[in-house]
Formats: sequence, structure tokens, C-alpha cells
Amino acid sequence: MPNIKSALKRVEVARIRTIKNAAAKSTLRTAIRRFEESLSTDQDTAQATLKKVTRALDKAGSKGLIHKNLAARKKSRLTKKFAKKFTQAG
Repeated sequence: MPNIKSALKRVEVARIRTIKNAAAKSTLRTAIRRFEESLSTDQDTAQATLKKVTRALDKAGSKGLIHKNLAARKKSRLTKKFAKKFTQAG
């Protein structure tokens, strides 16, 4: 444990940020899971959920919670899942 006042503060700030980031990542994972569950419902619900997940991924990428390329990759894969489910022939 540090003795210097500024170092003590940095430890505390890092702890608080770690907790916030963990909660935000958990929320993001929950949103993705909800989208995947919504694929079994109708197209409108799934499309609305996809829009929410896309927004959440963009936000997380821009804030540095996850890497921008990871956000883009996840959005692409989720969109492909949606298209595969709802634009099949027959």
C-alpha cells in the first residue's frame, strides 16, 4: 500500500473505475444476450433490440471500454445473425 497521498488517491480511483468498468461490461454482455434471445421472437422485436445493442457497442467503443475494432466486429456478427435468421428463403 502506498504512503504518498497522491498514490493513495490513484489506488482508490483505480478501484472505483475497475468497479464501474466491470458493471458497464456486464451491462453490455446482458444487452448482447438479450438480443440473441430476441432472435427467437418476431422480427420487429429483434430489430429494435439489435438497434439498442449496436448503440451500446458504439458507445462502449468510443469511451474505450472495449476496443473500437471489437465493437465493430461484434456489431457485424450480430447483424449477420439477424440477417441469417430473418432473410432466409421460405
